[in-house]
Amino acid sequence: MDRNPFTEAEIAGRLSKVRKALAERGLDAAVFASPENIFYLTGLDHWGYFAPHLLIVTVDRQPVLVTRSMEKVTIENQVKAAQFRGHSDSETAADLAARVLAELGLTGKRIGLEHWTSGLSHGLALKLEAQADAKWSDVSGLVDRMRLVKSAEEQALMRRAAKVTDAAAGAAIAAIHDGAAEQEVAAECVAAMARAGGHAPGFGPFIRPAARLGEEHTTWGDGIYRRGEPVFAELSGCVSRYHAPLGRLIRIGVIKDEDAAMAEVTAKAFNAVVKALRPGVRAREVYAAWQGVADEAGLSHYRRHHCGYLVGIGQPPSWTGGNSVTGLRHDSDLEIETGMSFHILSWLMGTGRGDDFISNTVLLTETGAEVLTRTPTGPIVR
Repeated sequence: MDRNPFTEAEIAGRLSKVRKALAERGLDAAVFASPENIFYLTGLDHWGYFAPHLLIVTVDRQPVLVTRSMEKVTIENQVKAAQFRGHSDSETAADLAARVLAELGLTGKRIGLEHWTSGLSHGLALKLEAQADAKWSDVSGLVDRMRLVKSAEEQALMRRAAKVTDAAAGAAIAAIHDGAAEQEVAAECVAAMARAGGHAPGFGPFIRPAARLGEEHTTWGDGIYRRGEPVFAELSGCVSRYHAPLGRLIRIGVIKDEDAAMAEVTAKAFNAVVKALRPGVRAREVYAAWQGVADEAGLSHYRRHHCGYLVGIGQPPSWTGGNSVTGLRHDSDLEIETGMSFHILSWLMGTGRGDDFISNTVLLTETGAEVLTRTPTGPIVR
């Protein structure tokens, strides 16, 4: 989080693709507000995204990045592909962006705006559209779709993040035992992330007793882990905003026979998904591979909303790439492409016949699907 992780050529190539897409839509410019997309197009890696950032990209000149004036030093140090314009705290990013659009000769022109992002509040969007005379249209998803396929530079960051993930997971698992404090386990995990070269992740880590398994996005508390109670751990290392999540279920002291049997099904289903990840197949076919193993095991009653989702860039409070999830769902027509990276989840909890869960980050390369996170799957008994 102390530097721009991309080469100038990488950024230039991305901006060129965006400009081409704008021209194809008949747009003269676009204003991007998603923190993930602004990072992708500029390399700006900081925690200042809690305040609005508006990146103005035209079809024929250098982009302009509008945000608070106090970010001047960080942006000048990290961003070479965009001009910085800062506003005081007595005005909004919309006030300054409207003036910049006029200065760029975009009055009355066709301009795109990302509607579907948490980086643009409703009030700020209304204020911008009211102050800037333009023909506005929604460009949500334009950059997000470009981000689905990872470049060589991005893949290198994903692999580094996976090594941080494994270090953190190993530390957390080693710290879990009968009588271990939830806070101590979390402390070992987070410390291992930093020592392995990781940056602050977008999520978690999520580490909690199985009694709170259904609390999807809560993490450790002030409790004590006890023998016989499984511990849920889902976490991700992060390097320059790139994430490589994994998940494990850790048993303390003992594992039931039915859970050990379910672990075999979980592993088989995970492997079926990895095998199904091929260029040109649809996401629904990948999900069908997972469901097929569950059905063969006599679990045809069991369904999941997805068996994984695309992952990569993540800004707090998420590693999913924004405020939505691109999942491998039973009804998704998404075409799988080389260079995509996934958090693959084989989740068989609450089946009535035993419980198990594993997940890993998988990158689809030219030679096939590569599992990036290497922490042993178990069953893990501590």
